[in-house]
Amino acid sequence: MKLAIANTKSSVTVSDDIFARSFNEPLVHQAVTAYMAGGRSGTKANKSRSDVRGGGAKPWRQKGTGRARSGTSNSPLWRSGGVTFAARPRNYRQKLNKKMVRAAYASMFSELIRQKCLHVIKEFSVTEPKTKQAVAQLQKLKLTSALIITDKADTNLYLSVRNLSHVEVTEVEGIDPVSLFRHEHVVVTKDALKAIEGWLQ
Repeated sequence: MKLAIANTKSSVTVSDDIFARSFNEPLVHQAVTAYMAGGRSGTKANKSRSDVRGGGAKPWRQKGTGRARSGTSNSPLWRSGGVTFAARPRNYRQKLNKKMVRAAYASMFSELIRQKCLHVIKEFSVTEPKTKQAVAQLQKLKLTSALIITDKADTNLYLSVRNLSHVEVTEVEGIDPVSLFRHEHVVVTKDALKAIEGWLQ
């Protein structure tokens, strides 16, 4: 299939196997969930009754005091005692095969093309770190918010858009499923599109 390059009369040819797939919602949902789960720190921890200091001696004798029997001061029923179901550090990462990840991304890019939300441009560069220059290029595409994907890191471009709350810049290696869905429009350079095609093959 051919994708038109914005503001030019030329186009770029891409593979139908990658950019013309049907939308696989369960697979995309799994990829998004796995990505978000991998970002969780999983460092939450509480002390159980075995972790609380003390509790070696019986607080009082078993009978004759008029109080409820007790064998340790570490009981969850006591103030400063342990937690009943103490949280433990855990790893929330979910395993997703590389083939499934590539298929999920191909499905997302194909849906962006069908919705006419993927805009291919020859290049997106600024001569100096000026927000005005980045806004001017977005205005040529009639966009106010977008995810911009480039083939290589551009410090000037990054500095130019960091004050724009609805604009994000990333390289091909930094693409993630959450960003693809958080932004309504995706702007990708021609070289980056070819790099994405090679990655998803």
